[in-house]
Amino acid sequence: MQLTETHRPTLDQALEVIRTRAYWSPHPEHPKAYGETAPADGLAAFEALRGTRFELDQPGTDGWTGAEVSPYGPDLGIEYPHPDIDVLLPAMRAGMAAWREAGPQTRALVCLEILSRISARTHEFAHAVMHTSGQAFMMAFQAGGPHAQDRGLEAVAYAYEEQTRTPAAADWSKPQGKRDPLELRKTFTTAGRGISLLIGCNTFPTWNGYPGMFASLATGNPVLVKPHPRAVLPLALTVRVAREVLTEAGFDPNLVCLAAERPGEGIAKTLAVRPEIKIIDYTGSTSFGDWLEANARQAQVYTEKAGVNTVVVDSTDNYKGMLSNLAFSLSLYSGQMCTTPQNLLIPKDGITTDAGPKSYDEVVTDLAASVGGLLGDDARANALLGALVNPDVKARLDGAAGLGEVALPSRKIANPEFPDAVVRTPVIVKLDGSRKFWDGADTEAAYLSECFGPVSFAVAVDSTADALELLRRTVRDKGAMTVGAYTTSAETERAIEDVCLDESAQLSLNLTGGVYVNQTAAFSDFHGSGGNPAANAALCDGAFVSNRFRVVEVRRQA
Repeated sequence: MQLTETHRPTLDQALEVIRTRAYWSPHPEHPKAYGETAPADGLAAFEALRGTRFELDQPGTDGWTGAEVSPYGPDLGIEYPHPDIDVLLPAMRAGMAAWREAGPQTRALVCLEILSRISARTHEFAHAVMHTSGQAFMMAFQAGGPHAQDRGLEAVAYAYEEQTRTPAAADWSKPQGKRDPLELRKTFTTAGRGISLLIGCNTFPTWNGYPGMFASLATGNPVLVKPHPRAVLPLALTVRVAREVLTEAGFDPNLVCLAAERPGEGIAKTLAVRPEIKIIDYTGSTSFGDWLEANARQAQVYTEKAGVNTVVVDSTDNYKGMLSNLAFSLSLYSGQMCTTPQNLLIPKDGITTDAGPKSYDEVVTDLAASVGGLLGDDARANALLGALVNPDVKARLDGAAGLGEVALPSRKIANPEFPDAVVRTPVIVKLDGSRKFWDGADTEAAYLSECFGPVSFAVAVDSTADALELLRRTVRDKGAMTVGAYTTSAETERAIEDVCLDESAQLSLNLTGGVYVNQTAAFSDFHGSGGNPAANAALCDGAFVSNRFRVVEVRRQA
């Protein structure tokens, strides 16, 4: 395999952009970029997988399992190998020595070949992501395809950079005055910690999965992929591609394996405390993330958990643009993103805008109208909203209306192509931030807890200062993946920045165009900070990769 000629320029470019933070992507976002036949070929490849056994030829298979049903309705009917972990884990460790000896560059280039082959099959992966996550096709194509691949490449670049800070070898000479100097030959080898466990999520199996997977693989660790039981296919395809590339490159394919679980088995808990597991990457609920951090003591644990994302609305010089931007942010993928805004903090006395002063009620009414206009056409609404990923999201949506005055009721939208899809527009609920209860409902408990899905709270606060205090308390106690703010005051802007710097929250200010608070760009934006309860790591930075390996030194007398 001509890995250096093919992929070293891409690695060099990735290393450059993580330093400059400029825009760059080697993976095309537009479906037409993959060739005329790619859309039909990708769909045919996906359809050919349905109703089959997904062979991987990995050791320790003791049966078959699989129960994926698309959020759009169809039963995928795919069976995956179920592992006997007492057989699989030792087999995964067997290839570590050769993978370690390959060195950081070869490991990085093999990872880039894996990503390149995944990229060539982006249309197939898009259907797999769509029918396991409920994302609409275009979002599944972009977020599950090129954007996820960018995040994987970004992790490889950070891994390579951190591993090559130390030279592979050095001659050491210490003068001894009139005597001969003391001389040693020293070698420094980066060694992986051990098997890395990736616990996949339902909503973004590739986007959230690739950073940890490729960070671990590039730093010398085998990776055991444990997908969410409702979203196995995208990561199973990834494992299959990785195993093919590793084999062709002369390495043990068991460096990457799949651990599909039987219904209700809870294999993640069993695996997480195995002594062979030295690294864990997890995206999901706070409760299980906390359990991992408390119980998987033998492993380095990287978690992305729940947070309460907040937008402070103080003032704006582009009222229409602010409403449009917020409407899109609240609607995209039915709010089923860890970065979607939940709480909109708006002063009771209203805000100043370029369209004149607007009261709290006017802001909320106008935002509701903006969301309604955006989603007024059912075809466009389906393309933005996708489908609700599971019944729990629908239950939270249905329950939100009882928490306060509904400013924008959710409505059901039919999907002509997939009649069984559950598609709902967002609900916006008005809450009084100075009152704890409304009509018997504990409103403070509502807006201070993550309500994952298409639910937003317009929280009336006494002042912008009170909004900032509530923002600080929310991020400190509950965490946040994103914070947004709108203000025309330099003093207020600085005060919001100070809160986010103090509490380690990523901030977006005055977004009124085509960039949204719930989107982050690989190589430039940090996803999460690792500094508040929503996540203990950032995607991606040096800290995300540096503790996945150790440097082992050998000294020889010169």
